[in-house]
Amino acid sequence: MANTTTKDFSLLDLEEVKLFVNGSWVTASTDTFFTLKNPSTKEVIANVPRGGRDEAKNAIEAANAAFPQWSKLTANDRADYLLRLRDLMLENEEELATLMSMEMGKAFGESIGEVKYAANFLSWYAEEGRRVYGETIPASSPNKRLFVIKQPVGVVAAITPWNFPLAMMTRKLGPALAAGCTGVVKPASQSPLSALAFAKLVEKAGIPNGVVNIVAGKTQEISDEIFENPVVKKVSFTGSTDVGKTLVEKSAKQLKKLSLELGGHAPFIVFEDADLDKAAEGALASKFRNAGQTCICANRIYVHENVKEEFATRFIEKVRHLKVGDSLDPSVQIGPLVNEDGLNKVVEHVKDAQLKGAVVLEGGHIKEDGDGYFFEPTVIDNVSKDMFIMSEETFGPVAPLFTFSSDEEVIIEANDTEYGLAAYLYTSNLERAVRVSESLNFGVIGLNDAVPGVPQAPFGGMNQSGYGREGGHQGIKDYLEEKFISLSL
Repeated sequence: MANTTTKDFSLLDLEEVKLFVNGSWVTASTDTFFTLKNPSTKEVIANVPRGGRDEAKNAIEAANAAFPQWSKLTANDRADYLLRLRDLMLENEEELATLMSMEMGKAFGESIGEVKYAANFLSWYAEEGRRVYGETIPASSPNKRLFVIKQPVGVVAAITPWNFPLAMMTRKLGPALAAGCTGVVKPASQSPLSALAFAKLVEKAGIPNGVVNIVAGKTQEISDEIFENPVVKKVSFTGSTDVGKTLVEKSAKQLKKLSLELGGHAPFIVFEDADLDKAAEGALASKFRNAGQTCICANRIYVHENVKEEFATRFIEKVRHLKVGDSLDPSVQIGPLVNEDGLNKVVEHVKDAQLKGAVVLEGGHIKEDGDGYFFEPTVIDNVSKDMFIMSEETFGPVAPLFTFSSDEEVIIEANDTEYGLAAYLYTSNLERAVRVSESLNFGVIGLNDAVPGVPQAPFGGMNQSGYGREGGHQGIKDYLEEKFISLSL
Protein backbone atom coordinates (compact mmCIF):
# COMPACT_ATOMS: atom_id res chain seq x y z
CA MET A 1 0.00 0.00 0.00
CA ALA A 2 1.23 3.51 -0.82
CA ASN A 3 2.55 5.60 1.99
CA THR A 4 0.04 7.77 3.83
CA THR A 5 0.76 10.99 5.65
CA THR A 6 -1.29 9.95 8.64
CA LYS A 7 -0.71 8.55 12.08
CA ASP A 8 -1.44 5.00 13.17
CA PHE A 9 -5.04 4.27 14.12
CA SER A 10 -6.22 2.36 17.14
CA LEU A 11 -9.66 1.59 15.71
CA LEU A 12 -8.73 0.49 12.21
CA ASP A 13 -5.67 -1.15 10.69
CA LEU A 14 -5.42 0.51 7.29
CA GLU A 15 -3.00 -2.20 6.15
CA GLU A 16 -5.65 -4.87 6.65
CA VAL A 17 -9.18 -3.48 6.43
CA LYS A 18 -11.99 -6.00 6.96
CA LEU A 19 -15.79 -6.05 6.96
CA PHE A 20 -17.88 -6.55 10.10
CA VAL A 21 -20.38 -9.43 10.06
CA ASN A 22 -21.90 -11.17 13.07
CA GLY A 23 -19.33 -9.70 15.43
CA SER A 24 -16.41 -10.96 13.33
CA TRP A 25 -13.98 -9.21 10.99
CA VAL A 26 -14.06 -10.86 7.57
CA THR A 27 -12.73 -10.42 4.06
CA ALA A 28 -14.74 -10.88 0.88
CA SER A 29 -15.37 -14.46 -0.25
CA THR A 30 -13.85 -13.56 -3.63
CA ASP A 31 -10.73 -12.21 -1.93
CA THR A 32 -10.95 -9.02 -4.02
CA PHE A 33 -10.50 -5.41 -2.92
CA PHE A 34 -11.19 -1.86 -4.05
CA THR A 35 -8.69 0.93 -3.62
CA LEU A 36 -9.51 4.01 -1.57
CA LYS A 37 -7.63 7.25 -2.25
CA ASN A 38 -7.34 10.47 -0.29
CA PRO A 39 -8.96 13.15 -2.52
CA SER A 40 -6.63 15.80 -1.06
CA THR A 41 -3.48 14.01 -2.23
CA LYS A 42 -4.65 11.12 -4.48
CA GLU A 43 -2.55 8.82 -2.30
CA VAL A 44 -3.82 5.30 -1.66
CA ILE A 45 -4.90 5.02 1.96
CA ALA A 46 -6.44 1.55 2.09
CA ASN A 47 -7.56 -1.48 0.14
CA VAL A 48 -11.06 -2.45 1.25
CA PRO A 49 -12.60 -5.92 0.79
CA ARG A 50 -15.07 -5.86 -2.07
CA GLY A 51 -18.00 -7.49 -0.34
CA GLY A 52 -20.84 -8.80 -2.47
CA ARG A 53 -23.94 -10.91 -2.32
CA ASP A 54 -22.43 -13.57 -0.06
CA GLU A 55 -21.35 -11.06 2.57
CA ALA A 56 -24.70 -9.25 2.41
CA LYS A 57 -26.57 -12.52 2.84
CA ASN A 58 -24.40 -13.53 5.79
CA ALA A 59 -24.96 -10.12 7.40
CA ILE A 60 -28.72 -10.37 6.95
CA GLU A 61 -28.77 -13.86 8.42
CA ALA A 62 -26.70 -12.66 11.38
CA ALA A 63 -29.08 -9.74 11.97
CA ASN A 64 -32.05 -12.09 11.76
CA ALA A 65 -30.50 -14.49 14.29
CA ALA A 66 -29.77 -11.58 16.67
CA PHE A 67 -33.23 -10.04 16.36
CA PRO A 68 -35.18 -12.18 18.89
CA GLN A 69 -32.75 -11.46 21.74
CA TRP A 70 -32.25 -7.78 20.91
CA SER A 71 -35.95 -7.04 20.43
CA LYS A 72 -36.82 -8.61 23.77
CA LEU A 73 -34.44 -6.37 25.72
CA THR A 74 -36.10 -3.57 27.61
CA ALA A 75 -35.98 -0.09 26.13
CA ASN A 76 -33.76 0.88 29.06
CA ASP A 77 -31.27 -1.87 28.27
CA ARG A 78 -31.07 -0.87 24.60
CA ALA A 79 -30.69 2.76 25.63
CA ASP A 80 -27.73 1.84 27.82
CA TYR A 81 -25.98 0.26 24.83
CA LEU A 82 -26.66 3.31 22.65
CA LEU A 83 -25.37 5.72 25.28
CA ARG A 84 -22.25 3.62 25.74
CA LEU A 85 -21.73 3.73 21.97
CA ARG A 86 -22.24 7.49 22.00
CA ASP A 87 -19.61 7.92 24.68
CA LEU A 88 -17.14 5.84 22.69
CA MET A 89 -17.73 7.96 19.60
CA LEU A 90 -16.95 11.13 21.52
CA GLU A 91 -13.89 9.56 23.14
CA ASN A 92 -12.57 8.67 19.68
CA GLU A 93 -13.81 11.74 17.80
CA GLU A 94 -10.39 12.81 16.51
CA GLU A 95 -9.64 9.43 14.99
CA LEU A 96 -13.10 9.13 13.46
CA ALA A 97 -12.82 12.66 12.06
CA THR A 98 -9.36 11.98 10.64
CA LEU A 99 -10.56 8.87 8.84
CA MET A 100 -13.52 10.77 7.44
CA SER A 101 -11.36 13.65 6.21
CA MET A 102 -8.90 11.23 4.61
CA GLU A 103 -11.46 9.13 2.77
CA MET A 104 -13.87 11.74 1.38
CA GLY A 105 -12.14 15.09 1.84
CA LYS A 106 -14.27 16.84 4.44
CA ALA A 107 -12.38 19.62 6.21
CA PHE A 108 -11.17 18.32 9.57
CA GLY A 109 -13.06 20.90 11.61
CA GLU A 110 -16.29 19.91 9.89
CA SER A 111 -15.48 16.24 10.41
CA ILE A 112 -15.16 16.82 14.15
CA GLY A 113 -18.55 18.53 14.02
CA GLU A 114 -20.07 15.59 12.18
CA VAL A 115 -18.82 13.09 14.77
CA LYS A 116 -20.52 15.13 17.51
CA TYR A 117 -23.68 15.45 15.42
CA ALA A 118 -23.70 11.71 14.72
CA ALA A 119 -23.26 10.90 18.41
CA ASN A 120 -26.23 13.13 19.22
CA PHE A 121 -28.54 10.87 17.21
CA LEU A 122 -27.59 8.01 19.51
CA SER A 123 -28.35 10.18 22.55
CA TRP A 124 -31.70 11.28 21.18
CA TYR A 125 -32.91 7.83 20.19
CA ALA A 126 -31.65 6.19 23.36
CA GLU A 127 -34.24 8.35 25.10
CA GLU A 128 -36.87 8.25 22.34
CA GLY A 129 -36.88 4.46 22.52
CA ARG A 130 -38.12 4.73 26.11
CA ARG A 131 -41.15 6.68 24.83
CA VAL A 132 -42.57 4.15 22.37
CA TYR A 133 -46.07 4.15 23.82
CA GLY A 134 -49.06 1.99 22.94
CA GLU A 135 -52.67 2.91 23.59
CA THR A 136 -56.03 1.60 24.75
CA ILE A 137 -59.17 2.27 22.73
CA PRO A 138 -62.69 2.61 24.13
CA ALA A 139 -64.55 -0.59 23.23
CA SER A 140 -67.94 -0.75 21.54
CA SER A 141 -69.22 -3.49 23.85
CA PRO A 142 -68.73 -4.13 27.59
CA ASN A 143 -67.06 -7.52 27.08
CA LYS A 144 -64.23 -6.23 24.88
CA ARG A 145 -60.90 -4.54 25.56
CA LEU A 146 -59.01 -2.95 22.67
CA PHE A 147 -55.24 -2.34 22.68
CA VAL A 148 -52.57 -1.12 20.27
CA ILE A 149 -48.97 -2.15 20.84
CA LYS A 150 -45.86 -1.19 18.88
CA GLN A 151 -43.22 -3.73 17.94
CA PRO A 152 -39.97 -3.54 15.93
CA VAL A 153 -40.34 -4.32 12.21
CA GLY A 154 -37.41 -6.74 12.23
CA VAL A 155 -34.18 -6.67 10.23
CA VAL A 156 -33.50 -3.33 8.54
CA ALA A 157 -30.91 -2.13 6.04
CA ALA A 158 -29.28 1.29 5.85
CA ILE A 159 -27.67 2.45 2.61
CA THR A 160 -25.65 5.54 3.47
CA PRO A 161 -24.03 8.32 1.39
CA TRP A 162 -20.39 9.32 1.22
CA ASN A 163 -20.85 12.99 2.12
CA PHE A 164 -22.06 12.39 5.71
CA PRO A 165 -20.84 8.85 6.37
CA LEU A 166 -21.26 8.83 10.16
CA ALA A 167 -24.23 11.15 10.70
CA MET A 168 -26.42 9.43 8.12
CA MET A 169 -25.53 6.05 9.60
CA THR A 170 -26.46 6.94 13.18
CA ARG A 171 -29.56 8.83 11.99
CA LYS A 172 -30.74 5.47 10.63
CA LEU A 173 -29.21 3.02 13.12
CA GLY A 174 -30.11 5.07 16.20
CA PRO A 175 -33.89 4.74 15.85
CA ALA A 176 -33.62 1.21 14.43
CA LEU A 177 -31.65 -0.12 17.40
CA ALA A 178 -33.72 1.84 19.92
CA ALA A 179 -36.92 0.35 18.47
CA GLY A 180 -35.52 -3.18 18.81
CA CYS A 181 -34.51 -3.79 15.19
CA THR A 182 -31.21 -5.25 14.05
CA GLY A 183 -29.46 -4.07 10.94
CA VAL A 184 -27.08 -4.17 8.02
CA VAL A 185 -25.27 -1.03 6.86
CA LYS A 186 -23.99 -0.63 3.31
CA PRO A 187 -21.64 2.41 3.39
CA ALA A 188 -20.73 4.27 0.21
CA SER A 189 -17.60 3.01 -1.52
CA GLN A 190 -16.02 6.47 -1.21
CA SER A 191 -16.24 6.44 2.60
CA PRO A 192 -16.27 2.97 4.19
CA LEU A 193 -13.48 3.54 6.71
CA SER A 194 -15.38 5.70 9.19
CA ALA A 195 -18.25 3.19 9.12
CA LEU A 196 -15.89 0.28 9.81
CA ALA A 197 -14.22 2.24 12.60
CA PHE A 198 -17.71 2.77 14.03
CA ALA A 199 -18.13 -1.02 13.96
CA LYS A 200 -15.05 -1.27 16.21
CA LEU A 201 -16.92 0.92 18.70
CA VAL A 202 -20.01 -1.29 18.40
CA GLU A 203 -17.73 -4.17 19.37
CA LYS A 204 -16.23 -2.23 22.28
CA ALA A 205 -19.69 -1.23 23.51
CA GLY A 206 -20.55 -4.92 23.92
CA ILE A 207 -23.51 -4.80 21.57
CA PRO A 208 -24.43 -8.45 20.85
CA ASN A 209 -23.10 -10.12 17.71
CA GLY A 210 -25.26 -9.64 14.65
CA VAL A 211 -27.13 -6.58 15.87
CA VAL A 212 -25.00 -4.29 13.68
CA ASN A 213 -23.24 -5.46 10.50
CA ILE A 214 -21.19 -3.36 8.05
CA VAL A 215 -20.71 -4.59 4.47
CA ALA A 216 -18.90 -2.45 1.88
CA GLY A 217 -18.19 -3.38 -1.71
CA LYS A 218 -20.23 -4.23 -4.79
CA THR A 219 -23.16 -1.84 -4.65
CA GLN A 220 -25.39 -3.68 -7.12
CA GLU A 221 -24.89 -7.10 -5.55
CA ILE A 222 -25.37 -5.90 -1.98
CA SER A 223 -28.45 -3.91 -2.96
CA ASP A 224 -29.94 -6.87 -4.82
CA GLU A 225 -29.54 -9.10 -1.79
CA ILE A 226 -31.06 -6.48 0.51
CA PHE A 227 -34.12 -5.98 -1.68
CA GLU A 228 -34.62 -9.61 -2.70
CA ASN A 229 -34.09 -11.17 0.71
CA PRO A 230 -37.47 -11.43 2.47
CA VAL A 231 -35.82 -11.23 5.89
CA VAL A 232 -35.17 -7.49 5.39
CA LYS A 233 -38.35 -5.65 6.34
CA LYS A 234 -37.31 -2.02 5.98
CA VAL A 235 -34.68 -0.07 4.02
CA SER A 236 -33.51 3.49 4.59
CA PHE A 237 -31.59 5.11 1.73
CA THR A 238 -29.89 8.47 1.35
CA GLY A 239 -28.60 9.28 -2.12
CA SER A 240 -29.58 10.43 -5.58
CA THR A 241 -33.13 10.69 -6.87
CA ASP A 242 -32.40 8.42 -9.83
CA VAL A 243 -31.18 5.62 -7.58
CA GLY A 244 -34.08 6.24 -5.20
CA LYS A 245 -36.59 5.66 -8.00
CA THR A 246 -34.92 2.36 -8.83
CA LEU A 247 -35.13 1.29 -5.20
CA VAL A 248 -38.84 2.09 -5.08
CA GLU A 249 -39.37 -0.37 -7.94
CA LYS A 250 -37.23 -3.00 -6.23
CA SER A 251 -38.99 -2.56 -2.88
CA ALA A 252 -42.42 -2.99 -4.46
CA LYS A 253 -41.80 -6.67 -5.23
CA GLN A 254 -41.91 -7.51 -1.52
CA LEU A 255 -43.67 -4.35 -0.28
CA LYS A 256 -40.69 -3.52 1.91
CA LYS A 257 -41.00 -0.42 4.05
CA LEU A 258 -38.80 2.23 2.47
CA SER A 259 -37.69 5.72 3.45
CA LEU A 260 -35.79 7.93 1.02
CA GLU A 261 -33.77 11.12 1.47
CA LEU A 262 -32.84 12.07 -2.07
CA GLY A 263 -31.49 15.01 -4.05
CA GLY A 264 -32.18 18.67 -3.48
CA HIS A 265 -31.82 22.05 -5.15
CA ALA A 266 -32.21 24.45 -2.28
CA PRO A 267 -33.18 28.10 -2.85
CA PHE A 268 -31.64 30.68 -0.51
CA ILE A 269 -33.75 33.86 -0.46
CA VAL A 270 -32.49 37.21 0.83
CA PHE A 271 -35.28 39.78 1.19
CA GLU A 272 -34.63 43.52 1.21
CA ASP A 273 -35.36 43.76 4.95
CA ALA A 274 -32.88 41.02 5.87
CA ASP A 275 -29.88 41.52 8.11
CA LEU A 276 -27.36 41.39 5.26
CA ASP A 277 -24.37 40.44 7.40
CA LYS A 278 -26.30 37.56 8.90
CA ALA A 279 -27.61 36.58 5.47
CA ALA A 280 -24.13 36.65 3.92
CA GLU A 281 -22.72 34.58 6.76
CA GLY A 282 -25.63 32.15 6.42
CA ALA A 283 -25.14 31.82 2.67
CA LEU A 284 -21.44 31.15 3.24
CA ALA A 285 -22.17 28.45 5.82
CA SER A 286 -24.87 26.76 3.77
CA LYS A 287 -23.24 26.94 0.34
CA PHE A 288 -19.65 26.04 1.20
CA ARG A 289 -20.22 23.45 3.91
CA ASN A 290 -18.37 20.28 2.87
CA ALA A 291 -17.18 22.16 -0.24
CA GLY A 292 -20.79 22.45 -1.40
CA GLN A 293 -21.28 18.67 -1.34
CA THR A 294 -24.50 18.48 0.66
CA CYS A 295 -28.06 17.78 -0.44
CA ILE A 296 -29.36 20.81 1.46
CA CYS A 297 -26.70 23.37 0.56
CA ALA A 298 -27.78 26.67 -1.02
CA ASN A 299 -27.86 25.96 -4.75
CA ARG A 300 -29.74 29.06 -5.93
CA ILE A 301 -29.23 32.35 -4.10
CA TYR A 302 -32.04 34.82 -4.78
CA VAL A 303 -31.37 38.40 -3.63
CA HIS A 304 -33.85 41.29 -3.79
CA GLU A 305 -32.83 43.83 -6.41
CA ASN A 306 -32.66 46.67 -3.87
CA VAL A 307 -29.94 44.95 -1.83
CA LYS A 308 -28.30 42.77 -4.50
CA GLU A 309 -25.13 44.82 -4.87
CA GLU A 310 -24.60 45.31 -1.17
CA PHE A 311 -25.22 41.65 -0.39
CA ALA A 312 -22.87 40.51 -3.17
CA THR A 313 -20.10 42.75 -1.86
CA ARG A 314 -20.39 41.39 1.67
CA PHE A 315 -20.76 37.81 0.52
CA ILE A 316 -17.77 37.87 -1.84
CA GLU A 317 -15.58 39.41 0.85
CA LYS A 318 -16.35 36.45 3.09
CA VAL A 319 -15.78 33.95 0.27
CA ARG A 320 -12.33 35.40 -0.42
CA HIS A 321 -11.22 34.57 3.11
CA LEU A 322 -12.09 30.87 2.87
CA LYS A 323 -8.99 28.71 3.08
CA VAL A 324 -8.78 25.83 0.61
CA GLY A 325 -6.43 22.90 1.11
CA ASP A 326 -5.67 19.46 2.50
CA SER A 327 -8.65 18.31 4.54
CA LEU A 328 -6.41 17.16 7.41
CA ASP A 329 -5.12 20.70 7.99
CA PRO A 330 -7.21 22.02 10.93
CA SER A 331 -7.05 25.57 9.53
CA VAL A 332 -8.62 24.58 6.19
CA GLN A 333 -12.30 25.40 5.60
CA ILE A 334 -12.75 24.00 2.08
CA GLY A 335 -11.39 20.58 1.26
CA PRO A 336 -11.35 18.81 -2.11
CA LEU A 337 -14.20 17.42 -4.15
CA VAL A 338 -14.68 13.74 -3.41
CA ASN A 339 -13.23 12.51 -6.72
CA GLU A 340 -12.42 13.44 -10.31
CA ASP A 341 -16.01 12.98 -11.49
CA GLY A 342 -17.19 15.42 -8.85
CA LEU A 343 -14.59 17.96 -9.90
CA ASN A 344 -15.44 17.57 -13.58
CA LYS A 345 -19.13 18.20 -12.90
CA VAL A 346 -18.34 21.49 -11.15
CA VAL A 347 -16.12 22.56 -14.06
CA GLU A 348 -18.88 21.66 -16.53
CA HIS A 349 -21.50 23.69 -14.64
CA VAL A 350 -19.31 26.78 -14.44
CA LYS A 351 -18.32 26.60 -18.12
CA ASP A 352 -21.94 26.10 -19.18
CA ALA A 353 -23.02 29.13 -17.14
CA GLN A 354 -20.28 31.28 -18.67
CA LEU A 355 -21.16 30.22 -22.22
CA LYS A 356 -24.76 31.25 -21.54
CA GLY A 357 -23.85 34.70 -20.22
CA ALA A 358 -23.00 34.28 -16.54
CA VAL A 359 -20.22 36.40 -15.05
CA VAL A 360 -17.75 34.99 -12.54
CA LEU A 361 -17.37 37.44 -9.66
CA GLU A 362 -14.98 35.31 -7.64
CA GLY A 363 -13.06 32.08 -8.24
CA GLY A 364 -14.19 29.96 -11.14
CA HIS A 365 -11.17 27.71 -11.64
CA ILE A 366 -9.59 24.47 -10.55
CA LYS A 367 -7.14 25.23 -7.76
CA GLU A 368 -3.87 24.03 -9.23
CA ASP A 369 -1.59 23.96 -6.18
CA GLY A 370 -1.55 20.48 -4.71
CA ASP A 371 -2.48 17.12 -6.21
CA GLY A 372 -6.08 16.90 -5.02
CA TYR A 373 -9.47 17.63 -6.56
CA PHE A 374 -9.72 21.26 -5.49
CA PHE A 375 -11.95 23.96 -6.95
CA GLU A 376 -11.89 27.60 -5.92
CA PRO A 377 -14.86 28.90 -3.90
CA THR A 378 -16.83 30.59 -6.66
CA VAL A 379 -19.55 33.23 -6.99
CA ILE A 380 -21.27 33.81 -10.33
CA ASP A 381 -23.82 36.44 -11.42
CA ASN A 382 -26.16 37.05 -14.36
CA VAL A 383 -27.57 33.57 -13.92
CA SER A 384 -30.46 32.38 -16.08
CA LYS A 385 -32.86 29.46 -15.82
CA ASP A 386 -31.46 27.67 -18.88
CA MET A 387 -28.13 26.98 -17.14
CA PHE A 388 -27.31 23.57 -15.69
CA ILE A 389 -26.51 25.20 -12.36
CA MET A 390 -30.11 26.40 -11.96
CA SER A 391 -31.72 23.00 -12.44
CA GLU A 392 -29.15 20.38 -11.37
CA GLU A 393 -27.24 19.83 -8.15
CA THR A 394 -23.74 21.14 -8.74
CA PHE A 395 -22.40 19.47 -5.58
CA GLY A 396 -19.47 21.85 -5.41
CA PRO A 397 -18.35 25.24 -4.06
CA VAL A 398 -20.19 27.42 -6.59
CA ALA A 399 -22.75 30.05 -5.57
CA PRO A 400 -25.01 31.45 -8.33
CA LEU A 401 -26.73 34.81 -7.64
CA PHE A 402 -30.17 35.56 -9.02
CA THR A 403 -32.11 38.83 -8.66
CA PHE A 404 -35.82 39.15 -7.83
CA SER A 405 -38.20 42.06 -7.34
CA SER A 406 -41.24 40.73 -5.44
CA ASP A 407 -42.26 38.09 -2.92
CA GLU A 408 -44.64 36.48 -5.39
CA GLU A 409 -41.93 36.22 -8.03
CA VAL A 410 -39.34 34.62 -5.81
CA ILE A 411 -41.79 32.11 -4.34
CA ILE A 412 -42.66 30.94 -7.86
CA GLU A 413 -38.98 30.75 -8.83
CA ALA A 414 -37.96 28.92 -5.65
CA ASN A 415 -40.69 26.32 -6.11
CA ASP A 416 -39.85 25.83 -9.79
CA THR A 417 -37.94 22.59 -9.24
CA GLU A 418 -38.68 18.88 -9.13
CA TYR A 419 -36.97 18.73 -5.75
CA GLY A 420 -38.26 19.72 -2.34
CA LEU A 421 -35.70 18.97 0.36
CA ALA A 422 -34.61 22.28 1.93
CA ALA A 423 -35.07 26.03 1.44
CA TYR A 424 -33.75 29.10 3.23
CA LEU A 425 -35.05 32.64 3.66
CA TYR A 426 -33.68 35.68 5.45
CA THR A 427 -36.03 38.45 6.52
CA SER A 428 -36.74 40.68 9.52
CA ASN A 429 -40.49 40.83 8.76
CA LEU A 430 -42.47 38.35 10.84
CA GLU A 431 -45.50 38.35 8.56
CA ARG A 432 -43.31 37.70 5.51
CA ALA A 433 -41.38 35.00 7.36
CA VAL A 434 -44.54 33.03 8.15
CA ARG A 435 -46.19 33.55 4.77
CA VAL A 436 -43.16 32.62 2.67
CA SER A 437 -42.21 29.65 4.88
CA GLU A 438 -45.69 28.24 4.42
CA SER A 439 -45.56 28.87 0.64
CA LEU A 440 -42.26 27.09 -0.03
CA ASN A 441 -42.74 23.45 -1.07
CA PHE A 442 -39.82 21.99 0.84
CA GLY A 443 -39.56 19.60 3.78
CA VAL A 444 -37.03 21.68 5.73
CA ILE A 445 -37.08 25.47 6.02
CA GLY A 446 -34.13 27.45 7.39
CA LEU A 447 -35.67 30.74 8.55
CA ASN A 448 -32.74 33.05 9.24
CA ASP A 449 -30.92 29.78 9.92
CA ALA A 450 -28.34 28.23 7.57
CA VAL A 451 -27.92 24.99 9.55
CA PRO A 452 -31.43 23.76 10.43
CA GLY A 453 -30.72 20.04 10.90
CA VAL A 454 -30.88 18.74 14.49
CA PRO A 455 -31.52 15.23 15.88
CA GLN A 456 -34.71 16.26 17.68
CA ALA A 457 -36.49 17.51 14.55
CA PRO A 458 -37.82 15.61 11.50
CA PHE A 459 -35.72 15.78 8.33
CA GLY A 460 -36.88 14.81 4.85
CA GLY A 461 -38.17 16.05 1.53
CA MET A 462 -41.18 16.50 -0.69
CA ASN A 463 -41.70 15.81 -4.39
CA GLN A 464 -38.67 14.03 -5.91
CA SER A 465 -36.55 14.61 -2.82
CA GLY A 466 -38.05 11.48 -1.30
CA TYR A 467 -40.44 10.51 1.48
CA GLY A 468 -40.30 9.54 5.11
CA ARG A 469 -38.67 11.48 7.92
CA GLU A 470 -35.51 10.90 9.94
CA GLY A 471 -34.82 12.62 13.22
CA GLY A 472 -37.30 13.72 15.88
CA HIS A 473 -39.93 11.45 17.36
CA GLN A 474 -41.09 10.92 13.77
CA GLY A 475 -37.83 9.14 12.91
CA ILE A 476 -38.53 6.02 14.96
CA LYS A 477 -42.01 5.39 13.53
CA ASP A 478 -40.85 3.62 10.37
CA TYR A 479 -39.00 1.07 12.48
CA LEU A 480 -42.15 0.06 14.34
CA GLU A 481 -45.28 -1.89 13.45
CA GLU A 482 -48.57 -1.10 15.15
CA LYS A 483 -50.45 -4.21 16.24
CA PHE A 484 -54.12 -4.07 17.22
CA ILE A 485 -55.28 -6.55 19.90
CA SER A 486 -58.98 -7.11 20.52
CA LEU A 487 -59.66 -9.01 23.73
CA SER A 488 -63.06 -10.59 24.32
CA LEU A 489 -63.79 -11.27 27.98
